[in-house]
Amino acid sequence: MTRTKIKERIIVDLRIMGGKPVINGTRITVYFILELLSNGWSIEQILAEYPHLTREDILAAIKYAARVLREEVIVKA
Repeated sequence: MTRTKIKERIIVDLRIMGGKPVINGTRITVYFILELLSNGWSIEQILAEYPHLTREDILAAIKYAARVLREEVIVKA
């Protein structure tokens, strides 16, 4: 998935969920998708429960989170 496609699928808008990254056109946050996955939900289960999402939306959320963590700077106190 290219950077452009991630930008098309994941948006940050202060008026939506307080500026948390969300799936475009929804109020479903990236962290919510990650929490579902970390609790054992499969992509198929998420899609069944949230049929307005696509597999590409979920993959974009994962890719977005990975990119944020990769670019994170850790400052030792």
